[in-house]
Amino acid sequence: MITEVPCPAPQDGPGGDGTRVGVDVTFLCMDRPPPGIPPALPHGFSIRQTFRPGVMWYRGLYDAVGREYCWWLRRVMSDADLAVLLSSPGIGVHVLYDGDAPAGFCELDSRYGPDINIAYFGLLPAWIGRGVGRIFLHQMVARAWAMNPAVLRVNTCSADHPRALPNYQKAGFRKVRTLHEIWTIPDVLGLNVPDRLRLD
Repeated sequence: MITEVPCPAPQDGPGGDGTRVGVDVTFLCMDRPPPGIPPALPHGFSIRQTFRPGVMWYRGLYDAVGREYCWWLRRVMSDADLAVLLSSPGIGVHVLYDGDAPAGFCELDSRYGPDINIAYFGLLPAWIGRGVGRIFLHQMVARAWAMNPAVLRVNTCSADHPRALPNYQKAGFRKVRTLHEIWTIPDVLGLNVPDRLRLD
C-alpha cells in the first residue's frame, strides 16, 4: 500500500523565522512503461482530472494530504502565483475519489520537455492503510505513460512515510541518486516538524 507523499523539490525556505531541517532526497526515474496493465481500482473509486483547480480548493487538498509530511512550498506561494501555476496546461491534477469524497491526489508536471514528473502524490489520512494507494500509484504511472514521455520521474525524501521509496521501486522506478538537503520551513505555517528532521 502507498501511504507516502513525495516532498516538494528541495531548497531552502524563504527568509524569516523558521525551523531548519535536514532531509535525504532520493530521485527516481522510469525509462519505459511497466509490463502488463495496472490493477483496477476497488469498486466505488475513480480518478478524475481537475482542470484549472481553484486555489482554495487546491490548498485544502494539498494541506489534507501533505500536512504530516512537511509539504510547505505551495503554502508559501501567493494565491496569484499558485493560480498561474495551476492554470498551466503542463500541470495535471488527478484526484482519487471514493464515491464523491476526495481520497488523495497526484499531480503530473509535463512543463519541461519530454519528461513527466510526478510532482505530488498521496492519500488523505482516512484512506491510508486500506490498500488503495498502491493501485492509485500504478494507475497514475499508466496515465503518465499514455502521454508518451521520454522518461517518468519522481522524488521522495526522509520526511515521507518509510514505505515511500520501496513502493516507488516496486512500481518500476529505479533510484538515480540521493542528496542531503537543508530546508528552512517557516514557523508561521504551523507544521508539525518531526524531531528526527530538526537541525536546531
